[in-house]
Amino acid sequence: MVTRFILIISLLIIAASVSAQKGNVPGNSAGTITNSNNAMEFVPVPGGCFSMGSSAGGRDEMPVHDVCVSGFYMAKYEVTQGQWRSIMGNNPSRFNRCGDDCPVEQVSWHDAQDFIQRLNSITGREHRLPTEAEWEYACRSGGIGDQEYCGSVDVDVTSWHEGNSGRRSHPVGKKAPNSLGIFDMSGNVWEWVQDWKGSYPSARQIDPVGAEASSTRVRRGGSWLYGPGQSRAAWRSSGYPGDIAPDIGFRLAVSGSN
Repeated sequence: MVTRFILIISLLIIAASVSAQKGNVPGNSAGTITNSNNAMEFVPVPGGCFSMGSSAGGRDEMPVHDVCVSGFYMAKYEVTQGQWRSIMGNNPSRFNRCGDDCPVEQVSWHDAQDFIQRLNSITGREHRLPTEAEWEYACRSGGIGDQEYCGSVDVDVTSWHEGNSGRRSHPVGKKAPNSLGIFDMSGNVWEWVQDWKGSYPSARQIDPVGAEASSTRVRRGGSWLYGPGQSRAAWRSSGYPGDIAPDIGFRLAVSGSN
């Protein structure tokens, strides 16, 4: 339960240096792993190839192209307000009365990087934002499904969006996960990814990292403020790296084979 993880996070941070010396890194090939340094759960995403984009969506979702992604670990939940506070000592969220299990929001891409840098210095593990390709691959359950949303053909099953959210964010993990066991990739809050925004290539890509440079960074997944269309697996959004809003958050990834 997410709440239980939050309650023990301080003790786990104290033990971080000991855990790091013991080589506490991802390595379990089956099931969900728990990062005992920061009480965040990470789900193994096996490497593979998939068709990225959509021919039925907006122009920036095309062309549909083949992408191969190395295995990695994706956070089971969006970073929560309780986790942010435990690392950063504050809570920037507009919906700060929602509770520690609600996603942190009103954080910029730069803010996410600051959180990651501090978390990594505490834990000794290299957390990061997922790439855009990793994000869509994980949303599509490792490329094995062609569902319109991240885990379902029915947006209400997996997503908090404009039509059902009551115009606010909600605690993570309340909607159904996708088949990998990852929650809230559709809806709740937009999620920053690592990439600069750029046009898709037509050629096959292996572990792409997006455009070399641009003015905006990619956000994925839709949010409580937007309609079902923005919660689609292929929908692409972006914003200036300094942008903040009460429907923008992030989730973490960790490199590594599984």
